[in-house]
Parts: sequence; structure tokens; C-alpha cells
Amino acid sequence: MQPTQPDGKQLETSTNTAYQPIENYGIIGDLNTVALVGLNGSIDFLCLPNFDSPTIFAALLDKHKGGYFQIHPLQEDVKLKQLYLPDTNVLLTRFLARDGVGELTDFMPVEELYPCKELIRRITTVRGKLTFQMNCCPRFNYARSAHITEQVSAYEIIFTSTDPAPIRIRLKSTVPIQLQDTDGYAQFTLDTGQTADFLLEQILPEYPTTTHLEAFVTKSLYENINYWKDWVAQSTYQGRWMEIINRSALVLKLMTSHKYGSMVAAPTFGLPEEIGGVRNWDYRYTWIRDASFTIYAFIRLGYTKEAREFMCWVEKQCKDIGSAGHLNLMYTIAGQEPLEEQELTHLEGYKNSQPVRIGNEAYTQIQLDIYGELLDSVYLYDKYVEPISYDFWRELSQQVDWVCQNWHLEDEGIWEVRGGKKEFLYSRLLCWVAIDRGIKIGMNHSYPLPEHWQTERDKIFHSIHTDYWNESLQAFMQYKGATTVDAATLLMPLLRFISPKDPKWLSTLQVIEQRLVSDSLVYRYRTEQGIDGLTGGEGTFSMCTFWYVECLSRAGQLDKARLFFEKMLGYANHVGLYAEQLGMQGEHLGNFPQAFTHLGLISSALNLNDQLDNARNTKIKE
Repeated sequence: MQPTQPDGKQLETSTNTAYQPIENYGIIGDLNTVALVGLNGSIDFLCLPNFDSPTIFAALLDKHKGGYFQIHPLQEDVKLKQLYLPDTNVLLTRFLARDGVGELTDFMPVEELYPCKELIRRITTVRGKLTFQMNCCPRFNYARSAHITEQVSAYEIIFTSTDPAPIRIRLKSTVPIQLQDTDGYAQFTLDTGQTADFLLEQILPEYPTTTHLEAFVTKSLYENINYWKDWVAQSTYQGRWMEIINRSALVLKLMTSHKYGSMVAAPTFGLPEEIGGVRNWDYRYTWIRDASFTIYAFIRLGYTKEAREFMCWVEKQCKDIGSAGHLNLMYTIAGQEPLEEQELTHLEGYKNSQPVRIGNEAYTQIQLDIYGELLDSVYLYDKYVEPISYDFWRELSQQVDWVCQNWHLEDEGIWEVRGGKKEFLYSRLLCWVAIDRGIKIGMNHSYPLPEHWQTERDKIFHSIHTDYWNESLQAFMQYKGATTVDAATLLMPLLRFISPKDPKWLSTLQVIEQRLVSDSLVYRYRTEQGIDGLTGGEGTFSMCTFWYVECLSRAGQLDKARLFFEKMLGYANHVGLYAEQLGMQGEHLGNFPQAFTHLGLISSALNLNDQLDNARNTKIKE
């Protein structure tokens, strides 16, 4: 057995010396965590066993120290292609060399089928004869902890971290593997039709390892393919852009926890909103806001099981918070408060973007909008999936009462600003939504309703129209007293607060276009105005672009909406995934992939499809 130093050795290989662009990755997952697989065949990010567990591979955040698991051909001038098997989360990476073609199949057996924590890689020579190299270089606990390696046999290596609560992982293969320093290494040649299998799994006493690796890989591969195809087949959508909608749904499903029913905003942390900047956050938590919007997307597509499991998770949280007004804006996937924000100073960050953060200090903030997002998702669930229980209603009623008493407060808002609290328009809008949906749920069940709910809802309505309307600019402002606009305002018609064709809204949309839209891309706000209290800038916010498209389609500007939607589809990466933001050269920025972006895509696509169908039917009748 050999120990490493806590930060590991310098991890330099001929194909892993530079950062892959964020958009160069596909993802695979088991419904409790995901791995990012680069075009070069390298897994550069994996938290194990859960989304919010420490990393064992993090070369995406430090190519020298982070750790990776790569399989690649040794031939020169290899072209790289990557795709998903249709309607699955099984990822194929193809290596196109002059003297052969190799195909790497990556997947993680889903938790519903296999309770173990496993990652499977099968490399095949499709044509010709190729020599491959495998490097498995884990770095435990965000590359902070040493590990011990044990060569069990010519086909098996065990890595054990030296933490107080150590994690043990096993690497098994159908070709001989060996230790190179303290990492797994193999070099092997495959003729046409030959394969080599690699299994990386967490060692758990209750789950013994498989003894027939090749047969297990083949069996689990077909079961995995069938699982995802069966899941996609449950979708009720049959309109335009079905392939990209299905891919976005598959991405959202990968970000749900089978164990808890919760959803992460993104499965990564520390990826920068600006290269070299400081806006590098941890998104591996369940935001009430993001998850609630995701439920809307699942319900629209007919995935009621996911909506039901999330509602069970929410109901548990409403009981856990104890009293009204204590709803946190985010939780761990297990339903606890996130860890304190920390900086991993030993990691250089993606393309030297520091600091790399884990935990998220924003969980201490007050964000009034989360009540509206939660109540809206419950309202949709109650209406389209199944009625909620009376006990759950009583818990929610306490939250509505609290909103009635506190909607006028300042908060940090949807964008979690760190420059001081304001009376944000979006927060006030979602307080209106919270009370409005509470009233609607109660009326649907004929529950007795407090008289002051409607009174407070109407007060908020009038406040937004008077306190946030700037007569000279002819637009609704970002916060009370501001002269700036905010892309979050785009949700006003989407949440049915105002008609999408109301003159006040159309003039607001025009001001947003002038100030925040660059071609078809939308900034959430202008960072140079200092509202968020942070230095540096950021890219355009992809979710806001999809909101913008939906506003255009609802306003009847269908040609413009379709053009901008199609343009935005062109910014997806090679397998249909989106990061949080886009730079001016189309580069992906921020955590990847982001649930908010993909659910925004689904919502805008569904609405645009409906509007186009309505316009076509109207034309036919004429």
C-alpha cells in the first residue's frame, strides 16, 4: 500500500494539460450524483456518493491537483465526437483516428435499478486496431486528503482516503491494470470488435462487488438504456423541438435525488461566471425557487412521479421549519441547511478563476420570492396531479399568513445580491403570487379563507403598479426608487400578474430590450450598476433569454420569438446542454449544466409551440 500527499502529485498527461471548455462536457448520472465526461475521454468532475459529497475527481477546477479518470487512444491526430444514445443518458465518446475508430461508452447504473454507487466505462474498437491508455487518478475530499492504494490483483485496485470517515473505491477491469505511483494505469490494444470494461465503485459492506465484470457491464448497459427510454416515453409532449425538450427533461431528471426527491440547481461548484472572476458559487443544493420551477416543467411534460416525490420532500420541510416565515431559500438534498461557505484555496480554479467555493452563504439571506414559487408549484400540483392533504394545507397557510404580514420588507432578491437589501419588484411580485395561489388552492377545496388574504394581495397589486412604475421611462423598475430594469421582471406576464399585451408591459419589454438584450441574449441586470455588491462582470443569463422568448410569443410576436429561440438553441453544446451563462463568444460560463436554463427552455418551447399552433389554426379557419 502506498500513500499520497494530501494535494496529490502534478497530474500532467499528453491529453490532459489544458482545461477543456465547460461546453466540452457531457454528463452521466445515477440519480444521486453526476460525472462530467470531456470530449477527450476524461472524467474531470465527480462527487461521490451524492451531489453534495466531496469530489474524487475535480480536474475541471484544478488540472494539476483535482484528479481525473481518462481513457484515450495513443494515436495522433484523433478527432473527437460525442453524443448520447437516443433518449438516454448513456454517453458515447468517439475517437476517429487514421487507422481506426474507438468508442467509449459511459454511464452510471441508476439508483432505482442498482443501489450501489458505480461508474462504468466500456471502450471498443469499432474499426481497425487501436492502442489505448487508462489513467485513474482519484483525489479525495476536494483534493485535500491523502489516499492509500492496494493492488488486489492484476485486474483490481482499491483506493482508500485517509479521512476520519474514509471513503473506499474499487477500480476493476477486464484488462490488466497496475499502479503507477499511487494511481491506476493501463495500456492495451484492441482489434476490431474487441472491448475493455472498467468499473469504478464505492465499496460498501452491504453490496459485494460483481465477479463477472463483462457480463455485468453488458446487462446493466441494456437495463440502463431501457430505463431511460421507458422514462422518456412517459412524456405527453408531441410538438415541435421534441428532441431538445426530451434532452432537457433528461438533464433535469439527472439532477433529481432518487433517495430524497429533491433537486439540485446544478451538480457542480466553483465554475466562473467570468473567466478569472470571483463569482464562483456552489450550486449543489436544492433551491426552493429552482426546484419549484422544475416541478412546473415536469408537470407540463407529464412526469407526475417526479412532481409527487418533490412535494413529499417539500411537505417534510414545511413540518421541519417549525413556524411560519422560517422557510429557507435552499437546503441540502437531504433537507438540511447547507454548510457554511468555504474557499478551497489550494485549488487554482477553472482557468485560474478564484476563489473556488463550497457551501453557500446565501442560505442565510432573506428572499421573499421563495414563498411565491413554492405556492405556485403546490397550486399546479394540486390542480394537475393530485389534491394536497388538509394537514399540508394548514402548514402552507401559515406561510401565506406570514407573507401577508411581511411582503413589504426589503430582501436580497432572486439574484442573491450581496450589496444590501432592497424592496425588489420581483420579490413583491412573488409575494402577490404566494397569496394569490394560496387563495386559489383554498377555493378549489372550499377551505375557509382568512378575509385579509385578498386585502393584502390587492395591496401588493396596487403597490407594484404605483411604487415600481417609472412614468418617464415607461417601465417597471428593478426595485423601489430605482431607474434600472431587471430581467426577472420578464416573469410578470408568465406568472399571470399582467397581460402579456398590456401597454404598460409592452413598454417595459421594450426598455428591457434596449438595456439588457444583446442580439438574442439577455443579461439579468447590469453589473456595473453595483447592485450586487461584487466586483467583476458576468455573461448573459441563459434562463433569462428563454423568459424573453416566452414573453415575445405570449405578446404575439411569433416570428421574433421563434428566431430568437432557434438562435438560442444554437448555443447549446454538442449534446444539447447549457451552463448557467453565455459569454460574448458563445462560451459557456457558470455551473454546468444548470436546471434553471433547461426548465426555461422547456417552458418557452411549450408556449411557443402552442402559440404557433393557435396562429396556424386561426389562419386555417380564415
